[in-house]
Amino acid sequence: MRLFIRNLILFIVTIGIAVSCSSPALDDYSDVQFQLVDQNGDSVIFPDDFEGAPVVMGFIYTNCPDICSFITANVSKIYNEMDDPGDTQFVLVTFDPNRDTSEVLKGYADAFDMDREPFQFLTGDPDVIDQLMTRVGVRTQESYSRDTENGERMYFLNHSDKILLIDSRSRLIFDYGGSMTPPNIIIEDLEKL
Repeated sequence: MRLFIRNLILFIVTIGIAVSCSSPALDDYSDVQFQLVDQNGDSVIFPDDFEGAPVVMGFIYTNCPDICSFITANVSKIYNEMDDPGDTQFVLVTFDPNRDTSEVLKGYADAFDMDREPFQFLTGDPDVIDQLMTRVGVRTQESYSRDTENGERMYFLNHSDKILLIDSRSRLIFDYGGSMTPPNIIIEDLEKL
């Protein structure tokens, strides 16, 4: 009986270790599809169109007065500091689709010298963007708003500060502080994939 209990405990521990080692992902996005549009107006489906290569993905809005420019610059630095980016994809998604159209994102990308491969800036239908932000854990809240003299509404958003590292099988592997994580840390993690 003791031998049976000992072997049973050993079996349970072994299975526990095997399960924890075989599933390093924080989330798996392969069960969803989000219809988006890039800065050139081309249709993009996340995550399907990115499968087969790692993705560095940040979340921004172009009217941000503070950290979004740092997130964008960090994504650019990650690419520029890699010895060989290979087929890694670099994506920035807006959580303000009402203002961040493809044309607006194209101008924003150009301002950062990122309106080129391998960078993509994505927007989409507000409902789809809300669903995507919920899935990736990006939170937003209006922090200030007012109507301008020409009748337009101006507003700013408090929001999550994130860059995600997604593997070639659409699994979330790492979740970083987007504006503050040194690029070399993300590059080291990319090299482990």
